[in-house]
Amino acid sequence: MNTTSPPEWLLLIHVLPPKPDYLRVKIWRRLQALGAVAVKNSVYVLPSNERTREDFQWLQKEIEGIGGESSLCEARFVDGLSDPQIRALFNAARDSDYAQLSEELRGALGTAAAGADQSEELRQRARRLRKRFDQIRALDFFDAEGRAVSEEMLAQLDEALSKRRAGRDVTKAASHFVGRVWVTRPKLGVDRMASAWLIKRFIDPAAKFRFAPQREAVKSGELRFDMAKADFTHEGDRCTFEVLLERFGLADPGLAAIGRIIHDLDLKDGKYRDEETAGIAAILRGIETMHADDESRIKSASAMLDALHRGLDADDG
Repeated sequence: MNTTSPPEWLLLIHVLPPKPDYLRVKIWRRLQALGAVAVKNSVYVLPSNERTREDFQWLQKEIEGIGGESSLCEARFVDGLSDPQIRALFNAARDSDYAQLSEELRGALGTAAAGADQSEELRQRARRLRKRFDQIRALDFFDAEGRAVSEEMLAQLDEALSKRRAGRDVTKAASHFVGRVWVTRPKLGVDRMASAWLIKRFIDPAAKFRFAPQREAVKSGELRFDMAKADFTHEGDRCTFEVLLERFGLADPGLAAIGRIIHDLDLKDGKYRDEETAGIAAILRGIETMHADDESRIKSASAMLDALHRGLDADDG
């Protein structure tokens, strides 16, 4: 037998307190989230690498913290289960996850094919499904067969959404929107900081901003946003940032994700509840506290939103 190659598997052997019952459920869910599979009662296995070792070590501390016992072992299987059989256990678990995801994707594709006006809801749904796929893929240690089916259906959904976007009537960022003075209220808050960034980065790179009271008369050639009688402001339950996205046909996933965050922070209706929202709220509050000057607020918020947009685009890619 060759004993020079490193052990292929990590085994977590654990014993939990008999009560309360919810502890068993809690630890079982944690094991599922790590992608571990059971080879015997209370014996779970993962492929041996730096990440899985760290995952099991954290779980060990959690088990011991609730009064349980655990051991972590490097292992080769020399009798009983074979390596191919263990890999098959992992693939069966991931195929089950992919099958459930594919069923949800069929529903989303059916909605897209029906052609109902649910574009924003469908984009949110597609983003959640893509995120779920990425989570499953991260635990798919041995390339389960179900992955290809889910990937193909995600590609079909992306294509359907692209066709919807292409067919919408939107305001084009033509020459008469470039090089303009964009006017809004002073003491910029969340929606106006984000909208100023969107205008400068994606609509009018030569934009200049002026801050004026609501009742000040509009000057020739100026465009108003997020104020009374503005060219671009709240419409229905949409904040100004969302209105700008729609009117100018800015439909990339990163901008759509930022739009959901700004919506929840500005309107405070909890419509989307994206996980990044609380962190962005803290940063924007900090910018407001640090800078009394509105141009400085735009500059600081723009640097943060540039990084956020790049990160969200990377997530969606």
